[in-house]
Amino acid sequence: MLAIFQAAGWPIWPLLIASIVATALVIERLMTLRQARIIPPNLLDEVVRVYRSGNITPEILGKLETSSPLGVVLSAALRNVSAPREVMKESIEEAGSGVAHTLERFLTTLGTIASLAPLMGLFGTVVGMIELFGAGSGSNNPTQLAHGISVALYNTGFGLAIAMPTLVFYRHFRALVDGYVIQMEQQAVRFVDVVHGARQ
Repeated sequence: MLAIFQAAGWPIWPLLIASIVATALVIERLMTLRQARIIPPNLLDEVVRVYRSGNITPEILGKLETSSPLGVVLSAALRNVSAPREVMKESIEEAGSGVAHTLERFLTTLGTIASLAPLMGLFGTVVGMIELFGAGSGSNNPTQLAHGISVALYNTGFGLAIAMPTLVFYRHFRALVDGYVIQMEQQAVRFVDVVHGARQ
């Protein structure tokens, strides 16, 4: 494998770095964007119990806020239980936008790598072809010339090999975050309905 990288020339090294970064980001997002971590089961029921008990203390709010992204949204609702419905919904929306921004962390970088990797690979191939023809390598030997072209194409192949899985994971994580945001909004609205008597 190292021989292939050396043969492909210096443009393949930025691609290798991009692949390492993309792999690290995918692993980090897989660990972070787990359902149980973002939207813990039964958290809404626990918050409703706390609200009905009337035991809303700063300690409980702080613990709820640090428990999960859904906890951040519901703690914003709990802080405004005595406010009118519209004010309460506004505080939830503000907290939700902050949470959504946090959940989208690193996705822009992942999307950039997915878009840029094929172009980096193509650039490496073009550089390899320029060097190959500029040196006149294999001008009298078609086999050597074909080998030189195939080595130059390693860059394009590697760029595509990085871009395809990275793009799949980027789309997957985008859809996952969008789904989590919708679920958090639904749970927050249910809590608002409980507080304002529309749903008991």
